[in-house]
Amino acid sequence: MLEEFEGKVAVVTGAASGIGKAMSQRFAAEGMKVVMADIEQDMLNASVEEVGQAGAEVLGVRTDVSRADELSRLAEATLDRFGRVHVLCNNAGVFAGGLTWDAIGTDWEWVFGVNVYGVLHGIRAFVPILLEQNEPGHVVNTCSMAGLISTPFAGAYNVSKHAALSLTETLYHELRVKQSPVGCSALCPELIRTGIGRSERNRPAHLKRPEDVSQPEQELVETAIRESIDTGIDPSEMANRVVQGIREDRFYLLAEEGGSWDRACRTRLEDIRLRRNPTLGVIAGGN
Repeated sequence: MLEEFEGKVAVVTGAASGIGKAMSQRFAAEGMKVVMADIEQDMLNASVEEVGQAGAEVLGVRTDVSRADELSRLAEATLDRFGRVHVLCNNAGVFAGGLTWDAIGTDWEWVFGVNVYGVLHGIRAFVPILLEQNEPGHVVNTCSMAGLISTPFAGAYNVSKHAALSLTETLYHELRVKQSPVGCSALCPELIRTGIGRSERNRPAHLKRPEDVSQPEQELVETAIRESIDTGIDPSEMANRVVQGIREDRFYLLAEEGGSWDRACRTRLEDIRLRRNPTLGVIAGGN
């Protein structure tokens, strides 16, 4: 269990904005050295400077998490600069909406490349280092409440987050079987004020949808996501949830109990337990 953060090293992907930036700021406030990785170079530079101005030792590394070689280089850069790593946050994520039967192959390839393979590449690059160090450490994978609840018009995103959660649960069990001092958590945010509703800005050219492919439902749901997120929870609350979860060695870092997301999650569990058809619930706001 990792209880003391002072002087330790944290690596955060998707760190230029949103939850990733908030986690970087919180880790820095705890006295950690922080490696911030993101695909958006200009925004990353600005965020690294901002976190560094608070007195933290910060390294920024442009990283496309969908590429295994870039995660390997991120690990090398971390060790070259700081010599060790103690916390890994696989946080980078993208969103694509629309009807499942309208989604094209590149929609799935892009979303899975970041949301699933990005997590896997991070695990493969850093967990062997954490195990070799044989000292308290922690892995946090951002899985989303969409890893627990299947809402319509978000097929690729839902499936990717369910996969990320399953991967994280598997990692947790494997670390326990190995009796490792490395902990593991699944962060499942609800609607948070981040830029994920504007993910298309970072979609690689070779994976973009053809201009002649119209999908009204995609535009509708992505607009709704942006509007909901703009009034969502401040990312700093997720950073606090992560730090507390690491200190308590808690796996499931979920939406607040009693809120609409929590109720929807409980309803799904009851659907499964009672073997009844899935309930389509209404999730209001960001609570």
